[in-house]
Amino acid sequence: MTQATRRQFVASGLAAGAVATLPGRRANAALANDEINVGFISCGGRSNELMGYFEKVPGVNIAGLCDPDQARLSRSSRRFPKAQTWKDLRDLIASDSIDAVVVATCNHWHCLATIWAMEAGKDVYVEKPLSHSQWEGRQTVAAARKYDRICQVGTQQRSDPMQAEIQKYLHDDKALGAIQAVRVNRYGLRGSIGRRTEPLQIDKSVAYDLWLGPAQDEPIFRNNLQYDWHWDWNTGSGEMGNWGVHVLDDVRNNVFQDRVALPKQILGGGGRVVLGDAGQTPNVHFAYFDTGSIPVVIGLSNLPDKAGSKKSPAHPGPGSGYVVYCEGGRLEGQRGRAQAFDADGKKLASFKGSGGNVLHQANFIDAVRAHDRSLLNTEVAVGNDSTGWCNLANIAFRAGRPYSPQDAASVELPQWNTLIGEMDQHLKSHDLSLDNSEIQMSHLLTLDEKTEQFVGDDADAANAFLKRKYREGYEVPTIQA
Repeated sequence: MTQATRRQFVASGLAAGAVATLPGRRANAALANDEINVGFISCGGRSNELMGYFEKVPGVNIAGLCDPDQARLSRSSRRFPKAQTWKDLRDLIASDSIDAVVVATCNHWHCLATIWAMEAGKDVYVEKPLSHSQWEGRQTVAAARKYDRICQVGTQQRSDPMQAEIQKYLHDDKALGAIQAVRVNRYGLRGSIGRRTEPLQIDKSVAYDLWLGPAQDEPIFRNNLQYDWHWDWNTGSGEMGNWGVHVLDDVRNNVFQDRVALPKQILGGGGRVVLGDAGQTPNVHFAYFDTGSIPVVIGLSNLPDKAGSKKSPAHPGPGSGYVVYCEGGRLEGQRGRAQAFDADGKKLASFKGSGGNVLHQANFIDAVRAHDRSLLNTEVAVGNDSTGWCNLANIAFRAGRPYSPQDAASVELPQWNTLIGEMDQHLKSHDLSLDNSEIQMSHLLTLDEKTEQFVGDDADAANAFLKRKYREGYEVPTIQA
């Protein structure tokens, strides 16, 4: 693709008539029986896992690979030597040899790459979290509607048949009685990403302008370009967006059955502590979600229980999972398994699942063949809402101020009080505490569900994080569905 053509693409010259005019784009009726050629945007770790899953789906051909990092592109190309390769994602998107696209880039690229692909008539499987900011997620949903595309978000646990069993147990059988509250956990150790005295020099094998895309060109002081972008607000969403989205999506699915899109109020706080590295996102994070019905709290830590340990701090329930507290007991769920207990702690039931990989990718391909978004287990609107909980928790942290016991006490919920007590003890084991200057927390923020804007106290500070500033030439467009 020439530079002129790329400029036209960005200006939506191609997009305006993409579905009707791409000569090699096959009709959906043909796709129902033909091999589906899939192109991968990014050849990093998660993308290579997805290649393996899609490879197992009958009728799928991995036909295209794209990455601005030549070393990663070359490794994936050796694995799939028949696949065409590109450095620029716009070239892959414009190719009439590609039927569907997998977006497994850094978080900051997810929405723009997905929108561009849908404009060009491609169906898209996009990794979680859907969005880097709440506003761009909404534009991605609008683009799927405007261009009538199939778009699945990669919260693969939705495709595990175990989830239906859990929902039946909780809601149809009412085996544990009324649901009272939910506790969500993400406890997993992560070390320092380093802090350089001079900015990281980008390897010449990386087309850095393409790697940055919508993100700002800021100096990087961590040791590695790849993966650790998760912990930089310019490109990532922290552990809340990395792992929190999986567990919160399980809660939206199994507890609320998707009847609650976004919370009504959010209170959250935390800090990036102990490591002294160049990371920006919190490695200790806690939040409360007022849904108008069942309250939800989430606790997250990447630190050990004490200095020098390799164990996470003590907490109720799974380390990466959730606890549903009911009047007659509790259910503890996580990827691939769950257990139910009565009020005395006696085990009542066990559930075993697969985790959802391969099934989730096959679900996407089935929907592509039928051109029916209702078949999707995580249709883009559903994935946008689950991602939204993470975005809002991150905003509560970023818009926060020094921790206030009075603000924490504004939530009257036993599970919240327990979580706050745990977090204080956890920090004290590292010679810190909640009232340390490195810990910040929001007031109780109120969200207008219709506008997806904050209202009331601290609304201006929180609303500033709903949409990012995009680099010229890589702006996420406003989409009118």
